[in-house]
Amino acid sequence: MIIKKANLDVIATRRSQYPDDGKYEFLLVGRSNVGKSSFINTILSRKNLAHTSSKPGKTQTLNFYNVNDSFYIIDVPGYGYASTDKKTQAKFGKMIEEYLEKRTQLRRVFMLIDFRMKPTEDDLLMYNFLKYYNLPVTVIATKADKISGGKKQKNLKMILETLDLVIGDDLIVFSSVTKFGVDEVLSKIDSLIKEEII
Repeated sequence: MIIKKANLDVIATRRSQYPDDGKYEFLLVGRSNVGKSSFINTILSRKNLAHTSSKPGKTQTLNFYNVNDSFYIIDVPGYGYASTDKKTQAKFGKMIEEYLEKRTQLRRVFMLIDFRMKPTEDDLLMYNFLKYYNLPVTVIATKADKISGGKKQKNLKMILETLDLVIGDDLIVFSSVTKFGVDEVLSKIDSLIKEEII
């Protein structure tokens, strides 16, 4: 897949604001500071389309990125940021739940985790939450460039054992620095779109 154009088309906080053009959608979830903005910029070959921040928890809306006028990548508020108050956390949770309940255009969830560490309790809660809705998930293990070669297999095993992925879910190792995993992500999206069209 070649990315020819990508724009932030819709910023939403409620269902009535979602796009209604029927394009397929791919949802991004992950802990605050796991690298969702960098992931978006890297796979879409844009430097500053999604704004990265040194302060976690910046995204507070559902951001619909229109890619090639063909599908949307949707960035949602990160979870697990300790400085986010409980009221705001509950609001974010409700916002995401409202999206998941009736969004038939959703083709897959990309759940980003940090490849350097064991999945957190929040990661496990999110994965189980997605499975409650029977959603297919691809785990994206970010920041792979920060791990030495010898540790990669060990960390991969630790992540897979902790999350205990169901049949049909998979994992892609990814780096926004080296671009490792970009082609695999784009191929995944491409195949899911074509699968639905066929």
